[in-house]
Amino acid sequence: MIYIIGGSGFVGSRLISEIGEKNCINIDKNKSPFYNSITILGNIMNASEIKIESNAKTVVLLAAEHRDDISPKSLYYDVNVEGTKNVLKKMDDLGIKSIIFTSSVAVYGLNKNNPDENFPKDPFNHYGKSKWEAEKVLKDWFESDPINKSVTIIRPTVIFGERNRGNVYNLLKQISSGRFMMIGKGLNKKSMAYVGNIVGFIQHHIRVNKCGFHIFNYVDKPDFSMIELTQLIEKKMKIKLPKQKIPYWLGILVGHCFDLISFTFRKKNSISAVRVKKFCATTQFEASRAHKIFKAPHTLEEGLNKTLEYEFINPKDDEILFYSE
Repeated sequence: MIYIIGGSGFVGSRLISEIGEKNCINIDKNKSPFYNSITILGNIMNASEIKIESNAKTVVLLAAEHRDDISPKSLYYDVNVEGTKNVLKKMDDLGIKSIIFTSSVAVYGLNKNNPDENFPKDPFNHYGKSKWEAEKVLKDWFESDPINKSVTIIRPTVIFGERNRGNVYNLLKQISSGRFMMIGKGLNKKSMAYVGNIVGFIQHHIRVNKCGFHIFNYVDKPDFSMIELTQLIEKKMKIKLPKQKIPYWLGILVGHCFDLISFTFRKKNSISAVRVKKFCATTQFEASRAHKIFKAPHTLEEGLNKTLEYEFINPKDDEILFYSE
């Protein structure tokens, strides 16, 4: 039996659909939108609520605090670090030796040059810092019995797909509207991961279940530049976008103007100087280690096309949506 902790969310729901309900149990503080018959309500901050049983072949730990606006900040550490300790303690009590943990490329920090798994860690926010602390907890747990234990840490880049309402969805929505204008030259590249592929990668490690301490970045390759991404969407959506580009300096100036408006009226805007900087930045991560052992079931283009089809071309009347930052 596979125990998925945090399986009521975007990635977990897709993972359960692929594994099959009869093969897994979901433990989550929230009800599942699809799989309540196999869902046990429990919060990893409370050790007594982690209802893993001794028949667990592997534990997949997806549960995390990850949004940008979590308050108090200590929650990142209470859930992502202390919660991980609680799960490992429960596993020790039951003699379970295998865990798959989803971390994040946030452990590397911002504006790094295509970091691989050995790149120095320099997290810039509490989410990244707490994930890095959790990784160190997992390392200590593994080293207590390295002959028999299996730890797989997966550091995905931003994940997108059908039903997700994160940053990639917002970008696709802007471009698909036909009113999108590029800021800067559009040569900056963005690493992304399609949910069907990250789930496939997790399944691969469930099947292999190899002893040892394993760390993988996960990114779907090749990385698209912003120009390549907009061209792909133009082709799929059969639209023509304005060819004019907004100079970077002007985009930043407009972003600061919106920041001033937000500050004055105490109201958040979708445009800000930070968002313009992030849009124009290159965010690439090396993932050759993952792709040497795993063939993704979908190309990045196929994943984007599936998402565009589901969300914008033939939109589904779907009330089940997953929101993330």
